[in-house]
Amino acid sequence: MDRSVNTPEKLLHAFRTDNPTAPRLTWYGPDSERVEFSGRVLDNWVAKTANYLVDELDAEPGTVVALHLPLHWRSMVWLLATWAVGAKAVTVPGTTISSTTDAPGADAETHRWAELAANADILATAWPDVAHTHLTGAKSDLLVVAVALPALQMRWMSELPPRTLDYSGDVRSHADVFFADSAADSQDVAWQHHSTGTSECTTTYAALLTPGAELLSVPHIPLPLAPQRVLLHVRDGWDAVVRDALSIWAAGGSIVLLADGVADTPALRASEQITLG
Repeated sequence: MDRSVNTPEKLLHAFRTDNPTAPRLTWYGPDSERVEFSGRVLDNWVAKTANYLVDELDAEPGTVVALHLPLHWRSMVWLLATWAVGAKAVTVPGTTISSTTDAPGADAETHRWAELAANADILATAWPDVAHTHLTGAKSDLLVVAVALPALQMRWMSELPPRTLDYSGDVRSHADVFFADSAADSQDVAWQHHSTGTSECTTTYAALLTPGAELLSVPHIPLPLAPQRVLLHVRDGWDAVVRDALSIWAAGGSIVLLADGVADTPALRASEQITLG
């Protein structure tokens, strides 16, 4: 990891200035979807989303942004944008809050939703109908934002529940450059998440981009790490994928992220010029 890239702000600056036309994030999703972002384009998406968070949702340092999203290129953008603002991101693993209304363990599910509603200021969700069902009666100032996942979907295509905002329909009108009015303290919580086999844990802003951090899903790779093209899998979970991505990006590298169900083939590795993973 480049020791100078030790904050989200410096990482986004590196996207803009360190070989900005080179790929930084490539996504393989369902239905043969492939989306690639250069550093400049990835920074552009993060800036628009950060401006959306501030201008439309009044986000600031200390705001709690809950992500009821799958691991996806859009959720990576939301994470980076939340950290650009200085807010706290809460990622919700799929086994904790489901994308269906008829999941087993209904009592525990109801409790988790109630806890989320009580603590979050903003909820970004790929399943707004499910969120609306569970959040009926929640505190009135919780802002719910529908996030359409397909890359070419310019707005939410069906009717949204009451008081639900359309991220995809609104974000493109926001500025391509983000300037934070204030910054989070280094000891503020940046990310509340779950590690494999552990209970909930938190990561401070100081620890997000820590030199010498180990890659979790590719444990045989030591750091510091020269720029590499690294294959990551959604199946490895939020903790591993996000930590690996941050380490790889800080070292000047790029990631190829495969959704569940996308085959890891020699042809894909060759075409994407994978060097690690």
